[in-house]
Amino acid sequence: MNAPVTTIRTEAEQGLVDAFTAAAPSLPGGVAVTAARAAAFEAFSRTGLPHRRTEAWRYTDLRRFMRDAKPLAPFPNLDLAATAATAGFIAADLDFRRLVVVDGIFMPSLSDLSGLEEGLTIRSFGAVLGEDAPLLPDVLRDALPEYDPAMALNAALARDGVWISLAPGVAIERPLHLVFVSTGESPTSVFSRSRVTLGAGARLSLLETHEAADGVAHQVNAALGLLVGDAAELTHVKVTAEGDAVLHVGSLIASVGARAKISTCGFALRGAVVRNQMFVRLAGADTQAEISGVSLLGGRQHVDQSLLLSHAAPGGTSRETFKAVVDGTAHAAFQGKIAVEQAAQQTDARMMARALLLSEEAEAYCKPELEIFADDVQCGHGATVGTLDDQLKFYLMARGIPAKEAETLLIQAFVGEVLDGIAHEGLREALTAATVNWLEARA
Repeated sequence: MNAPVTTIRTEAEQGLVDAFTAAAPSLPGGVAVTAARAAAFEAFSRTGLPHRRTEAWRYTDLRRFMRDAKPLAPFPNLDLAATAATAGFIAADLDFRRLVVVDGIFMPSLSDLSGLEEGLTIRSFGAVLGEDAPLLPDVLRDALPEYDPAMALNAALARDGVWISLAPGVAIERPLHLVFVSTGESPTSVFSRSRVTLGAGARLSLLETHEAADGVAHQVNAALGLLVGDAAELTHVKVTAEGDAVLHVGSLIASVGARAKISTCGFALRGAVVRNQMFVRLAGADTQAEISGVSLLGGRQHVDQSLLLSHAAPGGTSRETFKAVVDGTAHAAFQGKIAVEQAAQQTDARMMARALLLSEEAEAYCKPELEIFADDVQCGHGATVGTLDDQLKFYLMARGIPAKEAETLLIQAFVGEVLDGIAHEGLREALTAATVNWLEARA
């Protein structure tokens, strides 16, 4: 006789169950979307929050970091939402088209929607779901592992975001800036989902920033889907600069067509716990991808950069470079996997992760992997964790440069390898300035 199995949930998991039960009837979507939401949450309910025994989440134990589930963010308070008009400090001096999402809700009144270029369409993602459009197209679903708890929660609870479509052959010179702001004065859970679709031969630059005030323990779950058509070009930069108590889980899912080019860079600057995970599938032949990340950590911060890159077609080229600078008692983690499918002959892929420890209490973990099923490939990976080079520091100090300034120069050079790859000059300079400010703020 088999004994009944009782699932024991943590307080946070039970809070999420209660939140979904209460919110489900009011979430946007037709019959198909509603069914997909229920299936996603049922999948999450069977496993619960990921923990250190979950291999893909071994460095970010959400059961430990999430002691409870914050209430779902209400519709944005208009007075608080108005403060979002000044958000996006990284690109404050740059001529980007701002698209503002407040507490998970797209705000056209705060966004720059005037004079849209021909072939560019911008809508509320919630409105698209209301038409029963799929939560995740099949081409993006193919980029994901069979199950991811963060994506399951996002599918179940996301209310809104931005839906962007660019017609074939259209090149947009003015970059788009997705500004995500959490404004609640008390902690809330914020779920958003956005999607960017580029037709064949289209070209677009995209900046994504996330901000929140210090001292408020928001829980943010944001997903961005990228569909890049054949011969299209997409440049994407994500900046995580939320408050010192925020838990942020961000997911990027991308499917890239033949002869296309994609460049994505993640810049983690602030936040108590940050998990940025990327699932990229090079679905077409002769595709080029550059994927990179920079993490600047201090205090007790925890930042986890995770990547699953699938080469699914022949002739693909990819370069992955991730850097972390870790101070105080902070923890940095990188998990990266390049998977080369049997059809992806003549793949050329290189991955490197490096971490620089600035204190004796700082910790960094690097776990690069290769999984290769093709026999005509050039693939490699590497990882290093260490401290500043004393000989280089002495070299600079011997020429009259003070010790702290010498350290700053060496750290700037370390991070600069990634930042120099950002094509937009103004954004590159802004991120370099943010790095300098972070270094100057070190005790």
